[in-house]
Amino acid sequence: MGFRPFAFCAALFRDTGLVAIVLFLTLTAATAERRVALVLGNSQYQHAAPLANPARDAKAMVERLQNLGFEVVSGFDLTKQQTQATVAQFAKQVRGADVALFFYAGHGLQVSGNNYLLPVDAALEDETSLDFEAVSVDFIMRQMSRETSIRLVFLDACRDNPLADVLAKTAGVKGASSGLAEIGIEDGGAGTLVAFAASPNQLAYDGSGDHSPFTTALLQHIGESNVSITEAMNRVTSDVFKATAGKQRPWTNVSLTTEVVLHKVDLNAPLIVGEANTPPDEASSGTRSSAQNDDQLALDILRAKIPKLATEGPIFFDRPFTFGEPAIDGKSIAQLIKGEPLFSPVEGLDKSVWEGKHCDACHEWNETRLCEQAKNFAANDVSVLRLQHPLGTRFKVALARWAQGGCK
Repeated sequence: MGFRPFAFCAALFRDTGLVAIVLFLTLTAATAERRVALVLGNSQYQHAAPLANPARDAKAMVERLQNLGFEVVSGFDLTKQQTQATVAQFAKQVRGADVALFFYAGHGLQVSGNNYLLPVDAALEDETSLDFEAVSVDFIMRQMSRETSIRLVFLDACRDNPLADVLAKTAGVKGASSGLAEIGIEDGGAGTLVAFAASPNQLAYDGSGDHSPFTTALLQHIGESNVSITEAMNRVTSDVFKATAGKQRPWTNVSLTTEVVLHKVDLNAPLIVGEANTPPDEASSGTRSSAQNDDQLALDILRAKIPKLATEGPIFFDRPFTFGEPAIDGKSIAQLIKGEPLFSPVEGLDKSVWEGKHCDACHEWNETRLCEQAKNFAANDVSVLRLQHPLGTRFKVALARWAQGGCK
């Protein structure tokens, strides 16, 4: 299995006219896995009111998944015939993949425990229409289960669906409803995760923003560095529940025999310094040595500005220590995130807005979320200088050392 190109993150720093473009080597799971995704989004329904977000949701998910190393087969506002052709393409491409993923946004329904996704030309005049106009979720899952190791399914398809009402009332089909039914998981490979935008038999909101509440949260959490997919879905559930005032609770059925992390970051990976747009072969040539030296000099200047901690050795979340900053010395990270900020959490924010507030209220800090932030500081040491922190730069430096010790 061939290796994919390394993923680089570029950070731009300026200091008295010097510009350093620092490229950070992040070894992702994509370097060792073949990942294939099917993404469908339907908004422009011909026999029902159009939905605002599904096509946008799907297009945003395509971009997100491509950034995570997926080969993506996608389609937007597809008819039944177009959907079948797209699924057929995916079925050929996904065979033998390490990770197979399916994301759908749009109308869906269940009939007697079987789930169906609706192309934009579905009319559903009678029960026979299901076979000819709808697409069975089971059918798609069969296509993504051929010689694949891990299968991830995300269904943002529980929206209020007038076609389900037509089928139930006019055609007299029993058990037809907009909410989707629980999907059983078959054994095989390293397992399967199926995530619904709402609990079984419940409806999901399309949302008033650019994306539905479920897709908004999924885009936020699915590719967080060194976060397992199960933990990401826990965060998605929490965000959606809060965003909908408790009216929508995503639901996940998981049968994974291994931890699945879509964005692995090696915190000990070396820094590579050079120009962001220079091809690797040119960057490695002798003609690059002068520019590399300049970049390294700028980087060294930045690193010299990183303040030192008064405490040597490992740092623990709930143990007080000395930062070297009188305002926060003798306190633990756990204590400080419950306290008041020393500086504005947003540059230029009037003091009357943030003074007297608590840091965890502004930033929704908890141990898990703070660890993710700390890992970024550890992987990119000079990032602690980029923006003022509500608790000061030394707090960032302490977070980096805490992450280096495993966020204990």
